Amino acid sequence: MKSWNSNFSHIYVEKEVMNYERTKKIIEKFPKAVVIPIERYQDVFHPVGQEFSYQKQSQKLILAKKQDNFLYKGAKVCESFQNYHFYYTSFFLNCIYDCDYCYLQGVYSSANLVIFVNLEDFLQEVKQLLEEKKELYLCISYDTDLLAFEGITSFVEEWYDFSLEHPSLKIELRTKSAKVLDFSKKKYNPNFILAWTLSPESTSQIFEKKTPSLEHRLEAIQKWQRQGFITRLCFDPIFWKKDFQEEYRNFLKKCFSKLEQEKILDISVGTFRVSKEYLKKMRKQNPNSLLLAYPFVCEEGVYSYPKEIQQKMFSFVEEELLQYIEKEKLFIGGKI
Repeated sequence: MKSWNSNFSHIYVEKEVMNYERTKKIIEKFPKAVVIPIERYQDVFHPVGQEFSYQKQSQKLILAKKQDNFLYKGAKVCESFQNYHFYYTSFFLNCIYDCDYCYLQGVYSSANLVIFVNLEDFLQEVKQLLEEKKELYLCISYDTDLLAFEGITSFVEEWYDFSLEHPSLKIELRTKSAKVLDFSKKKYNPNFILAWTLSPESTSQIFEKKTPSLEHRLEAIQKWQRQGFITRLCFDPIFWKKDFQEEYRNFLKKCFSKLEQEKILDISVGTFRVSKEYLKKMRKQNPNSLLLAYPFVCEEGVYSYPKEIQQKMFSFVEEELLQYIEKEKLFIGGKI
């Protein structure tokens, strides 16, 4: 299985959180790391002149306290799955995986990882918003892969336990990880949605560096399903190529031959798309990417495939998926 390098050589820690219990537990996981006290995480994370692709090869860890803005409204380009009061939260900055198409390359100048250890403040903000909105759909793994880092933080389990206490809260955890937690002794919560991003193996090998293989992801989904979890599948993004139909037909056939269809909540399908500003930065950070070199077209500030190609892709994938799952469970059209 492809994996990421978990041996951080340096850990930068804001002085304010140095004595937090969560900070101590994380540092204990890396006994060989050099721990460097800092005043503000921005001093390490935001300096100009950083090289994202270079830092990605040897990421450093930063432990900090987030002071405000714990929740954000879901963007219009993001799929809400017909949920009202759609929000997301970011208590991680950056990801341990290295996907060519990841928009984070366009967001941050640094590839180092930031973990905000004051999780209780995030949970309190959710409680307050729930009191106001009465119900909430919250995505907790947009700016990182939270499940992949669970051996370090235990955030997934903490969010799961929190969700059990708040039945009007629906949480989506999106991942490419093959990690399986033992939740068999916990009460099952159908409002805690495990969502896997899946791609054909050839695509994963080229464009999803450091991620588990398709085979390992499918095995992980199987194990979660055996614990009773209903799972979401995200074929997003899908990529246009010469043998698109043959590759995706075989890919979808493999996925549904491995998984319990009655335990699939729904499926989202989207093509590669990214804002004009982000794509410019991504191409600068990763000039050798075959994916980013494609002549995408810009419409309303977002780069993607030409409309006619998108329509061919969506129509074909929808036709294939309808062999396995009901139409009302499909969310197709380019939203995340």
